Amino acid sequence: MHDPAALRSIHLKRFQTAPSIFAAPGRVNLIGEHTDYAEGFVMPAAIDFATLAAISPRSDGKVVLYSENFSQEQSYDVSALPLRREGQWTDYPMGVMAILAGEGHRIPAMSLSLWGDVPVASGLSSSAALEVATALAATSLLGVQMPGPVLARLCQRAENEFVGANCGIMDQFISANGARDHALLLDCRDLSYKLAPIPHSIALVIANTMVKHSVAGGEYTTRRAEVEEACAVIARHRPEVRFLRDATVSDLHQWGGEMSSNALKRARHVITENLRTVAAADALMSNNLAQLGRLMAEAHRSYSQDFEASCVEADAMVALAQDLPGLIGARLTGGGFGGCTVNLVEAAHAAEFAEALGARYSAEIGIVPEVHICHASAGAHQVE
Repeated sequence: MHDPAALRSIHLKRFQTAPSIFAAPGRVNLIGEHTDYAEGFVMPAAIDFATLAAISPRSDGKVVLYSENFSQEQSYDVSALPLRREGQWTDYPMGVMAILAGEGHRIPAMSLSLWGDVPVASGLSSSAALEVATALAATSLLGVQMPGPVLARLCQRAENEFVGANCGIMDQFISANGARDHALLLDCRDLSYKLAPIPHSIALVIANTMVKHSVAGGEYTTRRAEVEEACAVIARHRPEVRFLRDATVSDLHQWGGEMSSNALKRARHVITENLRTVAAADALMSNNLAQLGRLMAEAHRSYSQDFEASCVEADAMVALAQDLPGLIGARLTGGGFGGCTVNLVEAAHAAEFAEALGARYSAEIGIVPEVHICHASAGAHQVE
């Protein structure tokens, strides 16, 4: 994470006012992909990459945003805040402001400085970290305290309704509610959750394929539509099935012939992924790491073959990890179509694992990857 003292200095120099500083982490999903919008289960962990937000009040009726990452400043009149996306980085914080305003909050004049180290378009939820950091900072200036799940839902709405990315709740939820040294099993139906401890002997090695994706793009939208198509077929026979969370593999055996071949495959992934995710949480809580590794391997195969959301580079990254010392489990994480793999690795082997995996991938694919050794971190909080 970037140094809060450095951001304080940047903000103070630019706006001549000492700020309050908040942090919101990115995330890596250990298992449970494209199950969240089917009201299923996911098991992410917050990581020690984050967005920092420094905020202070203004007296001139303006909302002024500054991004250290982009070296750009944007100013808005409080009385004329944007109502729709503008196609730039400001969409994420201004989306949060729009949802807050829609909830009846009067947005105050403010200076907001943002600085993050979550890799963009890598599947580690840089957008959610930006939204949650902004929301936590803005609500502090409003004098409003929101429970973590409420804050997460607000930020999801910002991405859905303002930015136009049809994402589920997972990314914002783990950023707002993560816990140090724990993964979080989230029931996306009612937002209940339980924490699963990650032993200190395990490191999270995140390997960036350097192939970029966007959840606002067409592939994500197509997959989601196919999931909904499959659910609609089952619901014609079982009206109580509102989401694939309620469906079973037996339903696919009975009525899969009424679906397109793609919808059938997508549904098979989502239904079996829900089962794997709950089993993986049980395995982690009982310290059955061999079972956890097997479930991660099954999850990657399903993601690649049934959901068809992997790519040559990500499949190679997973395959190249298999015989490296210390590996517990490896799979593609995030929205798919590129991004990062997550590798659970014995901490004693993490450094050599990361170096070897990077070298293998570079030799086979011809791209030098970014490989990071991470740990499960706390959720969004005030830093100073």
